[in-house]
Amino acid sequence: MSLWKKTEKPGPSVEKAEGKDAGKPEQPVNKVTVTGKNRPQILSVSPCAAIPGGEMVIRGSDLADNGRRPQVRFGDQPGSLLLSSSNRLIVRVPDDVVSRSLTVETGCGLSTAASVAVGVTIAQNLHPVSNPALDPDGNIFATFSGTRGQKVSTSVYKIDLNRVMHPFLNEVMNATGLAFDREGNLYVSSRMEGSIYKVTPSGQRSTYAQGMGVATGIAFDRDGNLYVGDRTGTIFKISPDRQIFVFATVEPSVAAFHLAFGPAGNLYVAGPTTSSFDHVLRISPAGEVASFYQGLGRPQGLAFDINGNLYVTASLGGNRGVVRMTPDAKAELVVSGYDLVGLAFGRHGSLILATNDSLVDLALGVEGMPLGK
Repeated sequence: MSLWKKTEKPGPSVEKAEGKDAGKPEQPVNKVTVTGKNRPQILSVSPCAAIPGGEMVIRGSDLADNGRRPQVRFGDQPGSLLLSSSNRLIVRVPDDVVSRSLTVETGCGLSTAASVAVGVTIAQNLHPVSNPALDPDGNIFATFSGTRGQKVSTSVYKIDLNRVMHPFLNEVMNATGLAFDREGNLYVSSRMEGSIYKVTPSGQRSTYAQGMGVATGIAFDRDGNLYVGDRTGTIFKISPDRQIFVFATVEPSVAAFHLAFGPAGNLYVAGPTTSSFDHVLRISPAGEVASFYQGLGRPQGLAFDINGNLYVTASLGGNRGVVRMTPDAKAELVVSGYDLVGLAFGRHGSLILATNDSLVDLALGVEGMPLGK
């Protein structure tokens, strides 16, 4: 086995999954007839989706030629090889990948290509701290939140269908959570002011609610009630006529609460604590709090697909990226990547991922759960 120094962000490799729920989704590759001696063969890639800087584990046979360094390419772009043996490689995904084809080349030949998905950066110079949000037309909205008390020129940006970024909203201190109602109005929380703002599609802003503590994540239920996570430990419920109730109390978060409603009407809540073995909570419509899953590191953004699977930006078994949880709480890492804070399902099966300074569009081929379902 050969081991090379990592050239980018340090951190645990995706090979170190541990725990009974640490799944390893893989992209199977059909076995091919070998035409040359010791030609490399790829049997699987895990996970088979990543953003630039993420890591993939390649399993197969004859992947290294007598200890010499093989070449792993995404199309014609080389990846950074982190670990190499004859039956396993770990590669870091390079920037600006446009091909879905991954190959391994040694001195004995070139492997058959495996299919992978790599995200494309669509917006930069942002500061998201939670999920992006999409309006009914598919435009994407994301924050420049800033540090606590920082005044910024633009609080929320709009990324249109041509992937052009426009200023949308200003003068909201520490814009944090975003959510759309069924009429296409955008709601924005301010963790500094403890306020919720309502913004029309034309950008007209009004105050919707105040006194929400350290207001972070927000989400609507199917009846039009808005839920607000105060990171000091309270989940507020605001009715359509703006009556405010304490819906539930939970353990405080060191960063923010992230909220999403599941298909059965339960509210799911993630919030990083000082633990490395955090929960995703499930709260019933009656406000009863239970643990849905425990064992994530720094869980943040949440979103459901059309089949009721929950996607969470988190670490699983030391591996950072997007974790998919089935309705019966079976977890697996499906996207590898660092610095992820939020996510939202886009058009045509894409997954829009928010890092701490950018948005990435990943063609995952999964449809999101429609708003209000």
